[in-house]
Amino acid sequence: MFDDNKKSDNILNNEEIQVWLKEYKSTTDTTVKNQMRNLIVMAYMPLVKKISHGIARRNTDPIEDIIQVGYLGLIKAIDFFDFSVGKNFKSYATYLITGEIRHYIRDKASMIKAPREIQELAFRVNQIAMQLSQESGEKPTDEQLAEILQMPVKKVNQVFEMERRKQTVSLDQIVAFSDDDKQSLSERISDENLSVSVDFQETKIMIRSALKRLDPLARKVIELNFYDDMSQREISDTLNMSQMQVSRKLKRALNDLFEIIKDKQEGKHA
Repeated sequence: MFDDNKKSDNILNNEEIQVWLKEYKSTTDTTVKNQMRNLIVMAYMPLVKKISHGIARRNTDPIEDIIQVGYLGLIKAIDFFDFSVGKNFKSYATYLITGEIRHYIRDKASMIKAPREIQELAFRVNQIAMQLSQESGEKPTDEQLAEILQMPVKKVNQVFEMERRKQTVSLDQIVAFSDDDKQSLSERISDENLSVSVDFQETKIMIRSALKRLDPLARKVIELNFYDDMSQREISDTLNMSQMQVSRKLKRALNDLFEIIKDKQEGKHA
């Protein structure tokens, strides 16, 4: 499903996101602050999905789990971004999103403990496999690798079985933080991002009141993209519009929503 406009990973440009972030960080109204943060999340979810799908090609984790973890990284980027340190939010967000996902995958992989002999052998097998793949353009068989390394095929099989187990380890495996503190990895992930996930869903509901002030087409595009999780290409097919028109409409609609939310805050203090 991930086939949004490949010319851009997000809807806002650097200058626009700076305006949004400054407004978000300066407001003291909790409701307005939450709505502004989640508008930024909406605009940058294409970046989260792009990074998530890129990493998921090398792992067997459900893409929904990886996107959720990436979403947590985006939230952290929004909250931690410091204008006195740098101005490129996209680079900063990319770093935190990628780091959050890799940390999640590393936590899963670390729960598999293979014998030292197999761990050392894995390096040699993967190096030879990579070399042969580059030379022939095809993935070598276990038998070919065993012949080159002069070892039983069973040993090569054990290496790949270890790699497979690392990728498919259950989220119900227990992670021990201390003798008295044990929880499953799924519980740990849930603890870390359940609150922001629920908050995002609640804020999407609150934003619906602002959506009513958009023109019908802009409202429809927002609903299809962010509530029904349709890609820009799918929206263009559904509404008989070009993908460029959809992209422009999304950008305009988000900016209009931002102004509507900001006006609410200014109205309270008028």
